[in-house]
Amino acid sequence: MRNILLTLALTLGVTAANAQALGKPDAAAKAAVKSYVGTMTGDYLEARTASVFAGACHYNGELTTTGREAEMVWHIREGVWKGTSLAGLSALASLVSDANLQDETAARRTTLFIDAKATPAQFEAMSAALQVRYGSAFGKVVAVKRAPISFAHAGENYRVEAKGVTLLSVEAMPNHECCKQPNMVWYKPLIQIKDRKVGYTKESGIQDKTLGVTWTKHDQNTAFYGAF
Repeated sequence: MRNILLTLALTLGVTAANAQALGKPDAAAKAAVKSYVGTMTGDYLEARTASVFAGACHYNGELTTTGREAEMVWHIREGVWKGTSLAGLSALASLVSDANLQDETAARRTTLFIDAKATPAQFEAMSAALQVRYGSAFGKVVAVKRAPISFAHAGENYRVEAKGVTLLSVEAMPNHECCKQPNMVWYKPLIQIKDRKVGYTKESGIQDKTLGVTWTKHDQNTAFYGAF
């Protein structure tokens, strides 16, 4: 009996130690897992068919009549997904909802466009990374395509072009009015970003017909930008 009790005590001790180790992996283990699964940082840009910074009457007038479409852009400065480097690549999402995008319960459909210069491995990794991280914002991903995406960022000016898909030009609002009057920012970005600001959209729109909707918008405060 004494031997049985001793064996049981030792077994419970080892099990507890293993449980504690599993519950609190060391920093090196955490870093290794994070590096393998994926990390991405870079610039994010988003434009909609409704003004995200406007007076109350303007906002209410658009709430039920527009704001169902958006385009989302990522430019990855540093990133890896399951061992595949994504640094320097860009991606674009065309998004359509059954209601204004403020309604997170409405059905959404998305087409993803991956940088044409991505290798086959990078194409698969980028597609997987975006859907794992932002799938709740996308809804149903209808298609994943390649596109020749050019991304330019100077100061707080952005220009994104993908032939046959979009031409997006955004600049900072004068005096960063969105920060001075936060009560006039009616929406939040479709994904979580750092240092969020509202942008003045000189031109935006989606010409690709995969989702059955094409649109253009210009000269309004319809954009968000920041870092992810």
